[in-house]
Amino acid sequence: MKPRHLIVATVAVALAVPTLAMASGEGQSVLGGQRNPTLSPSRTYSGETQIIARNSTYGTRQSNKGSGGGAIYGCRAVAGSSASCLRAVNLNQGTAFDFVTSGVQGGRITAAGGEKARPFTTNATGVATGLNADRVDSKSADELVAETTTAATAAATNAAAAANQTAQVSDTGALSKARGAVSAARDSEGVFDVTFAKDVSACLPTATLQGSGGGEISVAQPGATVVRVTTRDSTGTLDDGAFSLLVTC
Repeated sequence: MKPRHLIVATVAVALAVPTLAMASGEGQSVLGGQRNPTLSPSRTYSGETQIIARNSTYGTRQSNKGSGGGAIYGCRAVAGSSASCLRAVNLNQGTAFDFVTSGVQGGRITAAGGEKARPFTTNATGVATGLNADRVDSKSADELVAETTTAATAAATNAAAAANQTAQVSDTGALSKARGAVSAARDSEGVFDVTFAKDVSACLPTATLQGSGGGEISVAQPGATVVRVTTRDSTGTLDDGAFSLLVTC
């Protein structure tokens, strides 16, 4: 090679090397189908890569006509940082984002932390149309409230019924069909004592004569667990009579 040609070639190589070295770093064109910049940490971008548009549609478009996704955004923002991997800000009054799919599932939000993890937070307190937060297991809030009220009423009724004490006593003082009553005894003509397993002094006893004949009946509470029932005939004379006793607590 002639000396003149050697000098020209040397200068060309010297100019080309820095250009090639900078082609994948700051201030260079983005190369399609390649990683931008290279894997070298010294050549990574140190500032925002901005693409500014001025039109009435979209500034950029990323699309994949194959079976893969459209875009991946990754970052290393720390907890509590104001930066996030994806941020959409509308400086006007329109929406900030739209997610659209032809499938039946719109997407996923996955976070670490188990039960302590929150899918998202918001300062918006209005109703999210179509979010269906009003439904649990395909039931609306009104249905859930109605079911809860019905269940609570039934539970209260059952609890009240379980708290009530009952006894059926024959004209000889024999106890039958008892709930809470543990014994009955005929003390004297027309006077019966019914004993309960628990304190019924704060409860309301009600007695009803059994049988077709007329007569009178009255109740008293001589002890914490005892209800005394007195039966009389239609003339007011003490007379043994069968009765049922309800003690409402």
